[in-house]
Amino acid sequence: MCEDRTGPDDFSEHEAALARRGLSRRQFGAMGAAAFAASCTTLDGGMGGGATNGAALTEGMVDIATPDGAADAFFVHPAEGRHPAILLWPDVAGLREAFKVKARKFAAQGYAVLAVNHYYRNARAPILDTFSEWRTPEGSAKIEPMRAAINPARTTTDARAFIAWLDAQPAVDTARGIGTQGYCMGGHYTVRTAAAVPTRVRAAASLHGGGLVVTESNSPHRILDQTQAAFLFAIAQNDDAKDPSVKTELRQAADAANVPAVVEVYPADHGWTVIDSPAYDEAAANRAYAAILSLYEVL
Repeated sequence: MCEDRTGPDDFSEHEAALARRGLSRRQFGAMGAAAFAASCTTLDGGMGGGATNGAALTEGMVDIATPDGAADAFFVHPAEGRHPAILLWPDVAGLREAFKVKARKFAAQGYAVLAVNHYYRNARAPILDTFSEWRTPEGSAKIEPMRAAINPARTTTDARAFIAWLDAQPAVDTARGIGTQGYCMGGHYTVRTAAAVPTRVRAAASLHGGGLVVTESNSPHRILDQTQAAFLFAIAQNDDAKDPSVKTELRQAADAANVPAVVEVYPADHGWTVIDSPAYDEAAANRAYAAILSLYEVL
């Protein structure tokens, strides 16, 4: 669960994950495209109307002012009323259709969801169209300098800017708390978000997150006492196999900080919750989705 490299350690492991599912890279790409077509709502340009699970949604791309410039993000919420907000941090491959699908799914449950492009300092989203592109030499070379431009201080200032923007939106109920969820490298951003605006962030979920327990003094597990949120740390089984001490240190840190936290190793591999990941596991993804919804009951 390191910050420098999350998920399979090399491209052959990616191919092996696909082979275990009986798929080639081309078949997997086609499957992802079909899943998007079945799952996506229709944009009509700008802020458009859509429907997911029978709920009318309003969605579109937005720009948010931050200390480092304008950040692009995808904002989706029920078409009527005010709702608790969710700040969603994508995985290493960045904001793309897979995370728009995920954002819509939570919006259909009554949340105003902001899925951000955490690489906005370098390029607008989508930078990659699918996770599979990240697992190529070209995709990795494209992402690495963008990832290097992000540090804990910048994540903190970004989180404050994103939450301030959410609180200014008519669709957001500011009397309710804010939830945040992050995937892969976005997992530890959720802890930094909860610490950045502790009076607003009441729930944070890390899904197969990296960088949660590191040696630096500002490691996410060491700043849990600066938060007022409930946490879900859902750990991939292969990440746990590589470093089984992480779950123990997270558990001990949460207990020491006196914050409620579920720390659990899921029977699925890194990336299991993301529809365009070779490790996607529908049953485990649905279980994690239900766990996040349960966590958000505190909002």
